[in-house]
Amino acid sequence: MTQDVQNRPTLPVLDLYIDGKSIPSATGRTYETIDPFTRQAASVVADADSTDVDQAVSAARSALDGPWSNLTAPARGQLLTRLARLIERDADQLAALETRENGKLLREMTGQVHALAGWYDYFAGLADKVQGEVIPTDKRNFLVYTQKVPVGVVAAITPWNSPLLLLTWKLAPALAAGCTVVVKPSDYTPSSAVALAKLAAEAGYPPGVINVVTGWGPETGKALASHPGVDKVAFTGSTLVGRAVAHAAADRFARVTLELGGKSAQVVFGDSDLDAAANGVIAGIFAAAGQTCMAGSRLLVQRDFADRLVDKIVVRAEQIKLGDPRAHDTEMGPLANQQQYEKVLSHFASARAEGVTIATGGVADTDLGGYFVRPTVLTDLPPTARALTEEIFGPVLSVVCFDTEDEALELANRTEFGLAASVWTKDVHRGHRVAGRLRAGTVWINAYRTIAPQVPFGGFGASGVGRESGIRAIDSYLEDKAIWVELSGQTRDPFTLG
Repeated sequence: MTQDVQNRPTLPVLDLYIDGKSIPSATGRTYETIDPFTRQAASVVADADSTDVDQAVSAARSALDGPWSNLTAPARGQLLTRLARLIERDADQLAALETRENGKLLREMTGQVHALAGWYDYFAGLADKVQGEVIPTDKRNFLVYTQKVPVGVVAAITPWNSPLLLLTWKLAPALAAGCTVVVKPSDYTPSSAVALAKLAAEAGYPPGVINVVTGWGPETGKALASHPGVDKVAFTGSTLVGRAVAHAAADRFARVTLELGGKSAQVVFGDSDLDAAANGVIAGIFAAAGQTCMAGSRLLVQRDFADRLVDKIVVRAEQIKLGDPRAHDTEMGPLANQQQYEKVLSHFASARAEGVTIATGGVADTDLGGYFVRPTVLTDLPPTARALTEEIFGPVLSVVCFDTEDEALELANRTEFGLAASVWTKDVHRGHRVAGRLRAGTVWINAYRTIAPQVPFGGFGASGVGRESGIRAIDSYLEDKAIWVELSGQTRDPFTLG
């Protein structure tokens, strides 16, 4: 990824952030991130190796064993609240960093970053609600109680599509629980993670509580996921990489939370408000250029109404304004990087080879210069079509018709994934009935793509393990410890139990 480009503006330089200090990588290696709108270099980034990972994990362990463990739970909550206010203060700058590196709309990223404060506030409120319990037993001379203790050092490995949001889902509960964290952001979008770590220092977090190691390619992430000093790995990314992370963690019995891929279905019944459904489908697949884990990439529509709904979607898709993600009137920016751009183009080629009908799109938009593709709607897909079975992570909608409710459910659940789904209907009984039978971690009824700090998010099957957000998310960063206190003071027979 290193480039030799002359006569260009000086690029921002991004160092590692370890133990409260910005430092270069041990080898001095760097790489460059790319602005997907211009295809020009955006920043120069330190390329960490296993030596740097060792240093970051050591700093996290020292903080865990030192000043961080001496803070009370209310004090941890106060720090989270301070961090929330600093994020709100700097939201515009943080959003601009993300747009520059992943091409998502600036107005979307600005709103998203402002919303992050809600997650830190939510877990700030939970920090001092973590408590053990006294457990009655049949052992008359024992007092038994439990404590909830931090799991330890957490590796947070995050993707490029919503860098700060998906880091926050890990960082906020981990900090509330009393863990320390080493962050490995995506090679494509590292800047906002380093900026957030510096805001945490401003908020008063001790050195070593939050560390960031950046790196190009798999080496840095592998070193972190497999590090013997890491007690838990929290990962968001592809199912393929998630499996590798799970294997690396399992080798040393480290805990994991994995939020992985999806192939989510939007199920539209004929009695639904078709205009509202069309708008929801558009939001589910074309917002963020389809580069969200929850993207509603499969449209299952009742056959008698399919043509009307697809026509509405195609008309709106063809009106979507592509362009500079920083412009206020742009509706869809570029794909985030060349690798993703080539992947989506390969799906267009596969669709043509499989005889799929391309109702609209199916091509790159080369006039705009960046990694742009047209919003795409596919129909007449064979059951084995790549677009129906693989996560594309792009603005590509696959349409399948059904006749009955049971058929719709069978089609929706015919996937290894189970992250999200939606049901569109005016029949309240059907809405709840179908939602209950969809194999997905999140189901919306007459809506799509809305989240909140209080609500758990995660998937079934190949979409991952565990949940992020919600009241129980903090439990995944805690261990239960049982403590037995002998009260009688008498000598017990050493060869009996209890």
